[in-house]
Amino acid sequence: MADTAVIPHERNRQAIPSVRQNLSVGMFKVVSDIDEGLSTMTITDLNSGAADIEERLKCLEEKILRWESESSMIWESGPSEASDYMQYVDEVRRLIEILESSPSFQDSDGIKLLDRAHGLIQMALSRLEEEFGFILVQNKQPLEPERMSFRSNDEEVVDEFSCSSFEEDISEVSGVRFSRDYPSKGPDEYIINLIDPVLIPDLKRIADLMFLSNYDKECSMAYINIRKDAIEECLSVLEVEKLSIEEVTRMDWASLDSKIRRWIRVMKVFVRVYLSSEKYLSDQIFGGFPGSFSQSCFIETTKGAMLQLLNFGQAISIGPQSTERLPRMIHLFEVLADLLPIIESLFPDEETGSSVRTECHEVLRQLGACVRGTFQEFKIRIKMNESTTAITTGRNHPLTRYVMNYITLLADSSEILDSLLVNGDERDRLLVMPKAFPTITEEDEEGDSSCKAPLVAHHLREVTSILEANLEDKALLYSDTSLQHFFMMNNIYYMVQKVKDSVLQPLFGDDWIRAHQRTFRQHAMDYERASWPLILSYLKDEGVCNPGTNSPSKTILKERFRCFNLAFEEIYRVQTAWLIPDPQLREDLRISISLRLLQAYRTFTGRYSSHLNSTRHREKYIRFCGEDLEKYLLDLFEGVPKSLHYPRRR
Repeated sequence: MADTAVIPHERNRQAIPSVRQNLSVGMFKVVSDIDEGLSTMTITDLNSGAADIEERLKCLEEKILRWESESSMIWESGPSEASDYMQYVDEVRRLIEILESSPSFQDSDGIKLLDRAHGLIQMALSRLEEEFGFILVQNKQPLEPERMSFRSNDEEVVDEFSCSSFEEDISEVSGVRFSRDYPSKGPDEYIINLIDPVLIPDLKRIADLMFLSNYDKECSMAYINIRKDAIEECLSVLEVEKLSIEEVTRMDWASLDSKIRRWIRVMKVFVRVYLSSEKYLSDQIFGGFPGSFSQSCFIETTKGAMLQLLNFGQAISIGPQSTERLPRMIHLFEVLADLLPIIESLFPDEETGSSVRTECHEVLRQLGACVRGTFQEFKIRIKMNESTTAITTGRNHPLTRYVMNYITLLADSSEILDSLLVNGDERDRLLVMPKAFPTITEEDEEGDSSCKAPLVAHHLREVTSILEANLEDKALLYSDTSLQHFFMMNNIYYMVQKVKDSVLQPLFGDDWIRAHQRTFRQHAMDYERASWPLILSYLKDEGVCNPGTNSPSKTILKERFRCFNLAFEEIYRVQTAWLIPDPQLREDLRISISLRLLQAYRTFTGRYSSHLNSTRHREKYIRFCGEDLEKYLLDLFEGVPKSLHYPRRR
């Protein structure tokens, strides 16, 4: 008997029969498939004696040891060489089964043969482990940035707030090759080939043989380590940075906002495409193994990357609760909540996958708390916003524009915000992506009915109520009562238009719109009543005639026209500097003023101007015709202060 240097493998000597006993029905099919490819010489032909087995083992040693001196890889030599090597190794495995199971080989010669066989298969399996890793590395499909449509320039990344459908996002992944045989596990999961599909059968044959030889741990570790490196490369391609929680919390908002937007896009592609593809690859290679072997390999491969990405979300959630972050926080929560069902399906195992699921739920919980806290902070900031000086033009306040634009953004994600604003146990129950709005009952503006409204509608209306109260305080900064109403008219009108022309309309409802239309119209009327009665009083008939007669007094008429001129000059000088930004509101208010002023002026001048025909310097008193006033009124509310230039009259 040849004395080849081999090392007995005590683990394999005892374990191979037990592996057989634990094979699933699927694995028996795998064994049968391997057996069909073996040489025509069967193990039963060797049952005649130890000499025949020794001879066959010696032949297999020569064939297997030949590759130990080769520097090249077996799979580089072609499919025929690779197939032959697999057959040799499997035949050694089957020889071991015969030697271990037959009582006739329990003598010293039989034990020596078994030791040689164990040493040989350990050497061969170590080589197959190298070949397995070689195939995984050399046949990895590249992930190119341009194919994944991830741009390095942050300005080119779309600044999206509302969570668009994944079909829109996936359409940007130009050039990604989807598997025709396995295109999707579900409506939100897409599969790409991470390994050249031609080599998948070879990887599976190696894995099957290593598993049958009780070398499954070494096989899985080789797979996990190589695929971990591939995932690191994927994250690098997607430009994911490893940032500590401290680094994230110290980052300025502009930089952090850019990274959040990138994180959102990365998470969509990484979970729905890359992780789903990793799961499919693991199932292709290890799917026939008993228990959760394939699942465990996938989880061990990917959980580190997932926890790294979730760590960023956690860092965001514990950062400052500044209102500028709120829309992005809601979007981040929305995306992660939308991905949660996929994450839970990819990491279902209670032992190995629980850390990812637990961390994902914890990040969602923390983000939800951050959103609620920041939303309350938003209300407080509106309430506490103070001004020491009034806006001279009386235009709508910057706070009004900020708040209305802000809540318009929030309304784009009203469903998810609605679930986050629920209190107590109800909030916890609806934490993630509710199927329907939780509702509250509130009386409408008319008080004649009750309606069901989303909770978020109540909160957004509360925001506008806080804003209105703040604006009323700011209006008091004006000493001119007419300008107070002018300011409130501008702001309430702006609020109404923002609600009417946006996603806020269904949340606020027609009753709110009608009530606030009445409010800004009332302020417009109050402005007119505060600004124009004095000047109109000079155009009244009362007190024009001499006492006890029906004859108009020239002195009184001169004084009336003189006072009218001075009053109009002052209003013109002041209110040309006032501003109504909205063209329609500006035009409507001018028309309303014109109807009252022009009619009164034309009536008064038509009735009394002839009484001043003989008056010296008549033009000093009757400085305007109706057309002049009409033209001057068009200069009002443009925000450009002007002074009157009187026309010369003959």
